[in-house]
Amino acid sequence: MQQNKLLIFKMVAAFGLLPFFIAAQMGYLPPSFKDSNRLEKLSTAFPVVEKMVQKYAADNHFPGYSFGIVLDGKLVYTKSGGYTNLGTKTAASSSSMFRIASMSKSFTAMAILKLRDEGKLHLDDAVSKYIPELKNQGLTSDAAPITIRDLLTHSAGFPEDNPWGDRQLEKTSQEFLTFIKKGIHFSTATGLSYEYSNVGFTMLGYIIEKVTGKNYGTYIKENIWKPLNMEASWEFSSIDDAKLAHGYRWINNNWTEEPLLHDGIYGAMGGMITSVASFSKYVSLHLDAWPPRNNIETGPIKRSSIREMHQPSRFIGLNANYKYPSGRACATTAAYGYGLSWLKDCTGRTSIAHSGGLPGFGSNWRILPEYGLGVILLANVTYAPTALFNTMVIDTILRMGTVDLQPRILPASATLKNAQAKLTALLPNWKNAAASNLFAENFFDDYKIDALIKEATSIFDAAGAVNETGDLIPENELRGYYYLHAKNGTIKISFTLTPTNPSQIQEYHISFQKQIQE
Repeated sequence: MQQNKLLIFKMVAAFGLLPFFIAAQMGYLPPSFKDSNRLEKLSTAFPVVEKMVQKYAADNHFPGYSFGIVLDGKLVYTKSGGYTNLGTKTAASSSSMFRIASMSKSFTAMAILKLRDEGKLHLDDAVSKYIPELKNQGLTSDAAPITIRDLLTHSAGFPEDNPWGDRQLEKTSQEFLTFIKKGIHFSTATGLSYEYSNVGFTMLGYIIEKVTGKNYGTYIKENIWKPLNMEASWEFSSIDDAKLAHGYRWINNNWTEEPLLHDGIYGAMGGMITSVASFSKYVSLHLDAWPPRNNIETGPIKRSSIREMHQPSRFIGLNANYKYPSGRACATTAAYGYGLSWLKDCTGRTSIAHSGGLPGFGSNWRILPEYGLGVILLANVTYAPTALFNTMVIDTILRMGTVDLQPRILPASATLKNAQAKLTALLPNWKNAAASNLFAENFFDDYKIDALIKEATSIFDAAGAVNETGDLIPENELRGYYYLHAKNGTIKISFTLTPTNPSQIQEYHISFQKQIQE
């Protein structure tokens, strides 16, 4: 460990980054999991999950499916069933290659961010810079120019186009440009609201080609798939039929095979073909972006850019009446990031996900970065309702007492702990507080010393003898609270530090909860 730190130090010094490195290193400890036997605990849920996926696949007429759970960067559980080819009765497995439809969008978004990181484009560039045929198009004459960021967040004003878009995969770039040149019919003004658009992500694929001089699929293959050692393709004819999942539609109580479409420019919105085993490597990349930390970058794109993809960039809606599949009521709010959806529920639990649906296929992946947990489900029936199942699995896992997975916990920084110790020593009489250099220049203007002494003395008198000082509970690097456990109850103290060096207390609160006598 010490050798690794020394190596990092030498590297940043060589690149002239030492001042930044020192500032970044001092006092920072990333959030971490407290339990060391996470996989052992999670494995108690595997028999339950197996029964769930088998029943769900049967109830929803999946010809074949492949499911996986990723924990802490590893594919730790898979379950597959049914057939990828009903004609040959080829059994589905974790290496079966399914078309993942709109799960492809985050790869296109990641490629755009990689080009942005390399200085080859800007997210607020007008799309017409790369697609002149789009210039001056919009719902109204005063609509804002469409930007790359608008495309990433489904905010360009294009109409929702899933049924139509699903049939466009084979179209060429020239056919796409002809479509744009004829004039696009808009549903809303640019930049004002969310509306899902396959056309928008197809434009992103075309922008990748304009910027790099390569087919969008080739660029993604070379810059994302290859570094992750992923097995994937855009073209179904390049895949061995023994591994390729054929797509089916359930109609009139029977399966009818859907024809597979060849790769074209619209593939950037939904043409990728891969397996659970391979896609799990991509899931691991996303999970590995968390938490922010000082480790050397090892992925094909910066961790900060992946975390940027996970942020709620365009509000979708609030569902105050949402119920989990178990029936448990829990309001949720949803937004779209860059090629990924964002959801937060009433417990504060955040998940990142995306579904995919095409004639013959349905898919979904969902991760909970704070828990290091992800799930993937691929199926070969039209618009398979995979998102509902993955939500159900995650909710079941996290509510199981035998599993008891907990999110990462942020440790208190040395700066916070130091301030806690000094603050506690001053209470309740605040003796020499003004001369302690512990408090920021605003503090004694905002909190009068006489009032501070009166408040603290009253609370400590009511609390009685203090028996124990509780651990500091950080809210972030510069804000936290702790408890003093006393004879007659509990004193809560919270404080916030300044961004100055050294940090000082700028805000403080104290309260008392009397112990209830039984």
